[in-house]
Amino acid sequence: MGNQLDQLFTFGAAEGSSFSMTFIAMATAALLSFVITMVYQKTFTGERYSQDFVHTIIMMSVVVSVVMNVVSGNAGVAFGLFAVFSLIRFRSAVTNAKDIAYIFFGLCVGMTCGLYQIGLAFMLTIFASLIFYLLYKFDYGKGKDTQLLKVTVPENLNHEQMFDDILKRYTESYELRQFETTNLGTMIQYTFAIRSKNETKDQDLLDRLREKNANLKVSLAYLQAVD
Repeated sequence: MGNQLDQLFTFGAAEGSSFSMTFIAMATAALLSFVITMVYQKTFTGERYSQDFVHTIIMMSVVVSVVMNVVSGNAGVAFGLFAVFSLIRFRSAVTNAKDIAYIFFGLCVGMTCGLYQIGLAFMLTIFASLIFYLLYKFDYGKGKDTQLLKVTVPENLNHEQMFDDILKRYTESYELRQFETTNLGTMIQYTFAIRSKNETKDQDLLDRLREKNANLKVSLAYLQAVD
């Protein structure tokens, strides 16, 4: 009778895996994925993160822990499940590289738990979470986004390359995107795509440009919002 009950709660896909072990793996995956999502919320730098995305990380980690238990040692089942998963598409595309990293993080933790490597799962969660937090804390790798710079110049002051010296000093790169007349032809408007140097302050750049364009309108807009 004991052997029959053991067989009932033992999955044939993974040798030695039992109902209780699988439950422990699921619970551990859920616990660690909560840690992952807390780190995600703490290090998020956009305007507002998606609650659905946070829930998805937790659910995917738990589900994958069971999937790994099912496919372990059974190549046929593994290929079948991968074929099914290939048909799944996210309703909204994940375009943020950091979000993709967190999804992969949750999946790896779920896979590790599903293989009953609980100690390794804890180690992965703690170490990777620490790396994510330190990258956020020290703002590692931060750079300036591409900006659109528009400068209005009186027609009588206009000459080619009049802003090159300033742009070379304050930007890493710049490119003239548009040149047009305004105000019935009495004004010229330049539109540049620029990438400022890390040490450049926007106000300093605008002040230097206004010194050359007779204090007329100068605007600076970001093409991509800073995360």
